[in-house]
This record gives sequence, C-alpha cells and structure tokens, in this order.
Amino acid sequence: MDLQPLAPQLRERLLRLIRAEMRAAGRSLTGGQGRGLTLGVDTAVTALVFLAADPGHDLGEVRSVFRQLGATEFHEGHRIDVLRGVLSLGGREMWTFLSGRDLPPPTLYALASTLFGLVDTLAGAAAEGYLQEQEQHARDWDTTRRRLITLLVQVDPPSATVLQAAADAARWPLPATLAVLSVDSTDGGNLARAAGHGTIAAVINDATRMVVPAPGTPGRIAHVAAVLKGRRAALGPTVPTAAARESYRLSGRALRVLPFPPGGGLVRCEDRLFELLTGWEPGLMDRYARTVLDALSALRDPELETLYAWLREQGQVMATASALHAHPQTVRYRLRKIRRVAGELLDDPDARLSLQLALRHRFGAG
Repeated sequence: MDLQPLAPQLRERLLRLIRAEMRAAGRSLTGGQGRGLTLGVDTAVTALVFLAADPGHDLGEVRSVFRQLGATEFHEGHRIDVLRGVLSLGGREMWTFLSGRDLPPPTLYALASTLFGLVDTLAGAAAEGYLQEQEQHARDWDTTRRRLITLLVQVDPPSATVLQAAADAARWPLPATLAVLSVDSTDGGNLARAAGHGTIAAVINDATRMVVPAPGTPGRIAHVAAVLKGRRAALGPTVPTAAARESYRLSGRALRVLPFPPGGGLVRCEDRLFELLTGWEPGLMDRYARTVLDALSALRDPELETLYAWLREQGQVMATASALHAHPQTVRYRLRKIRRVAGELLDDPDARLSLQLALRHRFGAG
C-alpha cells in the first residue's frame, strides 16, 4: 500500500501530539531534544511508508537512528521508560489516524501488523542504545573511581593537586576523614551504591576496597555493616584523607589474618590491634613462641598453662588457682618446678612479657 500521500499529515499530527506530551512533562523542545524529536518522527513515518510498500524493507538505518536517540536519553538524564512511553503513544496515534481512513479491512489488518511490529523494533533499538550507553558510562565511572582509590592508597602519596584532579574527575568531594573497608567480594560497584553517602569502591588485589567518607557520621558504619551482612569485611581506622593508605593496609591485613565467624561479619581493626600486631607476618609468631619457650622445654603443658595463668594474674597464687580451677597447693607445687627451670627469667620484666606473649600464642587468649 502507498502511504506516501498521507505521510505529511501523519508527520504533523505526530509532532503536535508528542510535543504536547513532552511539554506537559517539562521537557525542552529546543536544541538537541527538539531536533531529536523531529528526527525520530520523520524516521518512524518514513519507515512506515517504506514497510507498507515493501514488508521486507531493511530497517538497519532506522534502528541506528533510534539507538542513538536511546543513548541521548541516557545522557540527558531521562529514564528509558519515558522514550518507550512516547513510542507507544506515537504508535497508538498512528493507528488512530490510519484506522480513520476509508481502507478495506484486509489492508487495515496488514497495516496494524506492520505498524506495531515497527513500534516494537524502534523501542528495542532505543532500549539497546540506552543500555549500551549506560554500561559504557558505568565502565567509565568504575575506571575513574578505581584510579582515585588507587591514588589514595598508593605507597607514595600523590600531590594535593593530582589527588584533587582525580577526585574532581570522579565527582567525589574530598572528605576531611575516611575509612577503608576491605571486603571478601568482587562486587564493589553494587556494594558502594548500596552503602551510599558518597562511598566509592574498587576491586584491588582480589578484594573490594570501599572508601567511606566521614565514617564518624552517626549511623554511617552501622548502615555499611548492614549492607555487608553475610560477607567477611574488615574496617580500617578513621584517618585523615592524606593517610588513607594506613586504613587500607590495616583493613587488608585484617581480612587476611583475623578469624571471622562462619557467617561472615564486619570486624573493626581498632578493636583487634593486638591480634593484627602479632599476626601481621604469617608464621612469625610461631617462630617467636618456639624461640622464647625453648628455654622451658623441660616443662610440660600443665606447668606452662600454670605459668601463663600466673603471669596473667600478676603473680597472685589464689587468683591463678581460681583461673585454672586448681587447688592453691597444686599451683604452688608447679610454680616451684617452674622457678627451678625458668630461674631469673621470672624476675626480668621484659622476659616475663616475652613469656606471656609466647604462651598466649600457644594457648590462646584464654
């Protein structure tokens, strides 16, 4: 069927309707949006004319136009549903116009199939362009923010000018203080979005590093902990922004060396500094404990446990017996044997500290 004679009238009707719809939604009808609207209507009407005459007409160029319109919608901050709604409205208006012509039913049926198939094709192309642009935008943001986080935590701190430029590129206002979270996850983008409040994240060395600005804000860390529920996560200390590497290093090491409950959870480095200190270098405390306790190799575990309790209770026999659930006479007997083996070590404050650390590592915090 030849729709060419009807094309100018159909075009003007569509433009009038869609302009009114956009105006009611507060959309601009000037500049790029106005040109995009006119191009979209012209392309859709022309495509319908060609398809009515030749159902096999190639829609490659038409799809390309609507992919670009979809990308433009994303860049202008609109939801894809808005463009879909306009296409649906335009399709209904075109059908209203065509069904009002004096056309035989078989022709109308064929036109209906052609028209609504075209609308679906245009909507699909627009959504494709929108989503492709959205994905590219997300990749660009990930790259920009990963660069910012890398600058924050690198060994040699960047200059204030370089850091500010990276923060501006990432649209991230530099805070006075921050904390770095290390999370057993590679889903940094989604975690950062769920945490909100300016939190940014990147995957570095197989773990997500989340940078939380102003972590002292009431409720902020509690919210982040809720977002991370079920994951192993370590929260570094709050530091000035220029000292971000310190928080990064502590949280990263905590993720590797601290024990976590079976269901995961958030640990705070500030609460576990002693464990971090003694566990910083894997295997080092094992060697330290063996070296220190080598001088006590003649003692059995019951005597060593008694010595550990006695050191913890600052030499109080009764408190030691209570901690061990043992009789005081038993404790005194063991201590005499310990004194014979340990000798002057028990009178040296530094030696006592070394013994207590080594025994703590051997028997646990207790």
